[in-house]
Amino acid sequence: MKKTGAWLVVNALEQLPISHTFGVPGVHNTEIYDELNKSKKITPILVTHEGGGAFMADAVSRTSDNIGTLVIVPAAGVTHALSGIGEAFLDGIPMLIISGGIRTDVHKSYQLHEWDMHSVLSGITKKTFKIAKHKEIMPSVFEAYNIAISGNPGPVFIEIPADIQLFKGEVSEVLKYKKPELESTVQAAQIEEAIRIISGAKKVGLFLGWGAKEATPISIQIAERLNAPVSTTLQGFSVFPGDHELFTGMGFGPAAVPASENAFKDVDCLIAVGTRFAEIPTGSFSAKVPENLIHIDIDENVFDKNYKSKLAIQGDAKQVLESLLTALTNKQIEKSNPDLIKTIAKDRTAYYKEWADYKFDRVNPYHFFKSLRQQLDDDAITVVDDGNHTFLTVELFKNLKSKHFISPTDFNCMGYCVPAAIGAKFVNPNNQVIGIVGDGAFLMTGLELLTAKRNNLGIVIFVFHDGELSQISQGQEIPYNRKTATQLGDFKLEGIADAVGATYLVIENDAQIDQIISSALTAAKSNQTVLVDVHIDYKKRTMFTKGVVKAVLGNFPLSDKVRFIGRALKRNVLG
Repeated sequence: MKKTGAWLVVNALEQLPISHTFGVPGVHNTEIYDELNKSKKITPILVTHEGGGAFMADAVSRTSDNIGTLVIVPAAGVTHALSGIGEAFLDGIPMLIISGGIRTDVHKSYQLHEWDMHSVLSGITKKTFKIAKHKEIMPSVFEAYNIAISGNPGPVFIEIPADIQLFKGEVSEVLKYKKPELESTVQAAQIEEAIRIISGAKKVGLFLGWGAKEATPISIQIAERLNAPVSTTLQGFSVFPGDHELFTGMGFGPAAVPASENAFKDVDCLIAVGTRFAEIPTGSFSAKVPENLIHIDIDENVFDKNYKSKLAIQGDAKQVLESLLTALTNKQIEKSNPDLIKTIAKDRTAYYKEWADYKFDRVNPYHFFKSLRQQLDDDAITVVDDGNHTFLTVELFKNLKSKHFISPTDFNCMGYCVPAAIGAKFVNPNNQVIGIVGDGAFLMTGLELLTAKRNNLGIVIFVFHDGELSQISQGQEIPYNRKTATQLGDFKLEGIADAVGATYLVIENDAQIDQIISSALTAAKSNQTVLVDVHIDYKKRTMFTKGVVKAVLGNFPLSDKVRFIGRALKRNVLG
């Protein structure tokens, strides 16, 4: 039989858990878009920029069982999308990228968009495919999907030349997708060794990353059985409920909140699940990890990179933790830390009070997050960006459900929040979806709100507006005692809201917080896209900022440390 390449690719995509594609049509992919227009299962979404589309696709994968999918033009479309693809690659997020390609039937050079995309993408994808014949399309799409979701997940790229899309070619059959079985690799001997290590410990702690996102109920049972404090990575902030009495916060070292740092000080056995011990959650590697480290991850390459493990267990987090919980139950291993829960609660309350009592000139972050949590549904999805607001959120906000808080992490790309909130809303239409973003990051992708408005998406974007790149400017103040190239200048968010048709609200002081948040959430329920201008006060630094600056400076050679401190003091005296 003969089918067009466009028909084959859309038929294959329809068999996968895909509800939307994101991208911009162009001369090299219009035939695919025409087929998508006929689809009863997949809706193609026009974005204002392919970078925004990639962040939308990323959020689809993070907040649903669907895989985020791009359909973009070659060359410029690919380079525009690179930031979102790179974020997905380093964060371990599955993504499919379908691109058109130059015609292979005209045998002419210097065609429009003629460029070797595969060389560039090889470093930020798990695999790339270049289709040469019609019969390759469906098996390549299915293989790409399997690669994207397996092991350490990530993006996979497929280039389909325009002539193959347009014209009919011979295929022997229309293939049907068969999902491969997930085989358990858990070894009983490793579980027994883990039990031995745990049994010999005085106090066990749990450190959970994004890889534990499907194991929240099991993690809770293990933590309660061992009476173990629980902290998470930034990306894994949602995998343990923020209102649980054993939850302490993000990280557990000097850059963590007091509840975390104090609860983990005397931990002599750490069970780390689905984490790579990357720079952010370890506070620039200032966290101290006990000798008895049980490290569980699906990717064997992460073991012993930054911290030496006593026992490394490669496998799916949920499968391994299920086996560990069964063994703990059979062995009746329990730990007694009678004052732990009271101490965590006391430290958390004291930290909140410190923020509540601080004298701010503008909006107090603590009062904002307290009101936001009180007014949000338990299953609301919160999206943040990269910046000072990110660490304020994880220190002052409680997330309640797994995969309901997402952020850019290891690639750490600014501009994530607005498009990611849009992507999350597309696949979670019945959930509240809110974004919290710094003004610098908002300026990068804020016009993507047009996509939300055009599709009647009821989302709320809270812009923490202070006129500078505050996370970096605060990092400049201590070693340099001056700010360089971090001042954004004056701009009117109301004008941006008006330009895209979003509802505009402003919070200028603490007295307005409750009412404006309520109005914003109410408007979103009626499918309005809402932009809230929050006049935030960043005067008080987060524990993360203070801890990281100290850790980075502390790792300098002594002579350079003295030079930096001396220069800062001199500039402070001389102005």
